[in-house]
Amino acid sequence: MPIRLADLPRRRYGMPGNAACPGCPETMGLRYVKMALGDNVVLVIPAGCSSVIQGIVPRSGINFPVLNIVFASAASSAAGMKAAFEMMGKNYNVVVWAGDGGTADIGFQSMSGAAERNDDIIYICVDNEAYMNTGIQRSGLTPYGAWTTTTYAGKTEKKKPLPFIMIAHNVPYVATATVGYPQDFIEKLRKAASIRGFKYIHLHAPCPVGWRFDPGLTAKIAQLAVQTGVFPLFEYENGKLKLSSYSGMYRNPQKRVPLVEYLKLQGRFQPVLKDPEKLKGLQEEIDTMWRWIEMLEKYGPQALK
Repeated sequence: MPIRLADLPRRRYGMPGNAACPGCPETMGLRYVKMALGDNVVLVIPAGCSSVIQGIVPRSGINFPVLNIVFASAASSAAGMKAAFEMMGKNYNVVVWAGDGGTADIGFQSMSGAAERNDDIIYICVDNEAYMNTGIQRSGLTPYGAWTTTTYAGKTEKKKPLPFIMIAHNVPYVATATVGYPQDFIEKLRKAASIRGFKYIHLHAPCPVGWRFDPGLTAKIAQLAVQTGVFPLFEYENGKLKLSSYSGMYRNPQKRVPLVEYLKLQGRFQPVLKDPEKLKGLQEEIDTMWRWIEMLEKYGPQALK
């Protein structure tokens, strides 16, 4: 039976007056993590926006036990923490909550090592598609054509296909999720918590400041990313890929919302809207991702060889 938001706990997991920007997707996502996993969770957070959102020690703006750690070692620290809990006979869900820079770039070697060892942790990449906390610099997960402070004319490289890279690690569970569809994210978190080994969830997290949109549009833009095919929602478990119901209806490109409806709400994509070649390049990035999904659905792990 699908999860109803009305049935979820109503406790405050993000404290009023925290240091997040208006419309911040990270406070939304953290709330859903706690709704899904309850009090049986410890967060490991490398440097990033969520380091600031917490506020100044000894108080905190989020209702979690947290280990703040340097960029490059979140996954290895989480693995060590999980092993220590097991030695103590304590069964906590150890969750890495890391941005795209701390996952796809600086923290990748640590995460890849934890995946290769199949360490029993949940790794959530909170993908706001740039280094937002330090001034909106491009990351490996910034989409093609997007403006950042280090790509004034639009990024010239394609976005790193990180969920597929994690599938290639042959871990037990990989999923994509978004703050725009909370029930889907919560269901995937609960499934991840029930699986032994390394679990990876790639969370789409629109940033009003870095993406240049009105803070009241965070959820709408997150939903449009799914409806336009920009960010498909799926699960990969036991060698099988399955589209989530929210994305299944948009498998056919003819049924998707036009891509421009997603782009025009964001100031960062103005270079793309003004340049047909950039728009074509971004569409190719999206089409390639859907071809990989189709191949994985059809051939399973053999598609990665």
